Amino acid sequence: MTTVRDPGLQPERTRLAWRRTTLTCTVVALLAFRQALHAGATAAGVCAVALSLLAWLGFLAVAHRRVTAMGPSGPPAPLSPRHALTTVACTVALAVFAGVTLF
Repeated sequence: MTTVRDPGLQPERTRLAWRRTTLTCTVVALLAFRQALHAGATAAGVCAVALSLLAWLGFLAVAHRRVTAMGPSGPPAPLSPRHALTTVACTVALAVFAGVTLF
């Protein structure tokens, strides 16, 4: 027996949430870059900005994969543990690297 997909707005809300979170990660990465330039180019600041860029790209890849998986063709596959861990790791890394650029 196949279940019929709920035609409600839940997929759209989820897509918007991923896009909103991606935008937030972009802002954090840009603010870290700005802070590193404002404070002077130290080795730790440059390293933190480079790692922030890598974390942002990782999060962007996972978010893009999830948004495209939520197409109209049916219910998306559940988020794999590997992708969930990558998302959490990238988010925590962005927060840590942004904090490092403040000091």
